Amino acid sequence: MSAGLVTDEATVGRLYRIRRTVMQMLRDRGYLVVDHELATSRRDFLRKFGESFHREDLLINKYKKNDPSDQIYVFFPNDDKVGMKHIKKYVEMMTHENVSRAVLVLQQNLTPFAKSFLIELEPKIHLEIFQEAEMLINIKEHVLVPEHQVLTNEEKKTLLERYTLKETQVLRPEARPGREDHQAQRDGGQIRYIPVRCMTERQNTEEEENHRYVKKNSSYTYPTCLQTSVSLCSSSHW
Repeated sequence: MSAGLVTDEATVGRLYRIRRTVMQMLRDRGYLVVDHELATSRRDFLRKFGESFHREDLLINKYKKNDPSDQIYVFFPNDDKVGMKHIKKYVEMMTHENVSRAVLVLQQNLTPFAKSFLIELEPKIHLEIFQEAEMLINIKEHVLVPEHQVLTNEEKKTLLERYTLKETQVLRPEARPGREDHQAQRDGGQIRYIPVRCMTERQNTEEEENHRYVKKNSSYTYPTCLQTSVSLCSSSHW
């Protein structure tokens, strides 16, 4: 049997779900993903890749809808442990194809040396890391996950004036080198989280639920049940 060959039915089904979630994520980030790719059934998946295949066969290459030169690769390494040799191979491929962005879907964590190498590659090459377990479902479909939207400069100005806030008082996402969220928008702008309404004993108006902030010790905290906030992005453009 070929090394790294996926043959068992459970793993095949798992990878089908993971690849489907990746396609949904790319669509949400503005990459050109056609409807039939999003609607691929397990039977279609097996017809395309067969009942046994290597993870690397699941390779994806997409480009932005409004900019075909802005491409991204999604790699599915065969090996469960991914280190420097794997990263260098992917970077060589990306450089040859003039692609600066990629996603790695891994079975386990990167080695420490590989993590350090990712930081050295920035900002010329940007590789995001996801664990397979993180991609089994589309987190956006969870009822408690708010939608993310990037604010324009004018919207940002209006928001800060409305709540008499300074940019330093606005929440910032946790910086995790090489790690992103499904809906991540990294453009140096500001993100609007579309709030998720929740059941409460005391009914509030929609305006109160959507924009209720609590000032505490010269900073702002947000009611956790509302799952609503505004935060600053890190400096990139995805």
